[in-house]
Amino acid sequence: MNLPQPSPAAQRIARLVLVGALLLLGLWVVRGFLPALLWAAVIAIAVDPLHLKLREWLHGTHRVVIPGAITLLALLVVLAPLGFGISQALREAHDIAVWITTAQAQGIPVPDWVNHLPTGADAVRGWWQAHLATPEGASEQLRALSSSEWLTRSRTIGVSVLHRVVTFGFTLLTLFFVLRDRDRLIAQARVAGERLFGPTGERVGVQAIRSVRGTIDGLVLVGLGVGALMAIVYLLAGVPHPLLLGALTAVAAMIPFGAPLVFAVAALLLVVQGSVMGAIIVAAAGTAIIFVADHFIRPAMIGGATRLPFLWVLIGILGGVETLGLLGLFIGPAVAAVLVMLWREFVGEGEVPIAIDES
Repeated sequence: MNLPQPSPAAQRIARLVLVGALLLLGLWVVRGFLPALLWAAVIAIAVDPLHLKLREWLHGTHRVVIPGAITLLALLVVLAPLGFGISQALREAHDIAVWITTAQAQGIPVPDWVNHLPTGADAVRGWWQAHLATPEGASEQLRALSSSEWLTRSRTIGVSVLHRVVTFGFTLLTLFFVLRDRDRLIAQARVAGERLFGPTGERVGVQAIRSVRGTIDGLVLVGLGVGALMAIVYLLAGVPHPLLLGALTAVAAMIPFGAPLVFAVAALLLVVQGSVMGAIIVAAAGTAIIFVADHFIRPAMIGGATRLPFLWVLIGILGGVETLGLLGLFIGPAVAAVLVMLWREFVGEGEVPIAIDES
């Protein structure tokens, strides 16, 4: 008995269902590695101009040598500041432990700078005497910094650090293979985009790449510039560890509204040391630098590359950070730029995108 053959429409639906099920299964299987894959894609997009330049200079060795060199450079860019920060932290750990032990045994006297506060000196002095000046009060306030509390959290911290190390290692491994097979991956993406979405597919890809590069320029490069300027301010104002705080400011400046938290801590350190004028200078200089960076330089760099008003750039950045963490800094604006591009094309205001360099 011959069974009736399914119609072409039924076969097409069955194929779509099978492909969708396999796609969902694949995403579920690799869900733990998706952040590493996305990070590798973002880094590859960021370093692609450098990659192409090196291929021009070192023609014939780009298959393995150049991707390996760029991957090694990415490793050093992360490990160098991380190692510097760890060495500084270890250097200070002993002094901090001694200070905590002394404070818990003898209390913390009211510092002289409290008497020089322009307002609220009596209230601050009263709170300090009630909560920090006595051994009992200091022990209660510093309980969270005691070694026993940190030991109870060490297992969770260790597991989290191990997970990030594995993710970072897989990111570097993926980055190497993405750079090695760059031309083939771009060709495959173009063919797939053309078959699935037509000419719109390539425009979406180009806009996403352009927005990622613009966001990296606007966040990373501007953040590094802010960190360098603030390190000079910290040094001139007498802030302890100006280079370390400058590096922290650079990282924080990549996140909207992050840098003020760091230079506020620097100003507080100066107040504790009794240098109220230095604290005012740090706060004023930091506010001015952040104002110029966030209102003039960053909008020009990101908005010019993504063709987005800076409000939508900011929404993409903040929404991306809330959803994806640090990775959302770059994915969020790319998604916003693609959606706005599709909307402009829908209402007849589309633009011709810049082609991807394949040299």
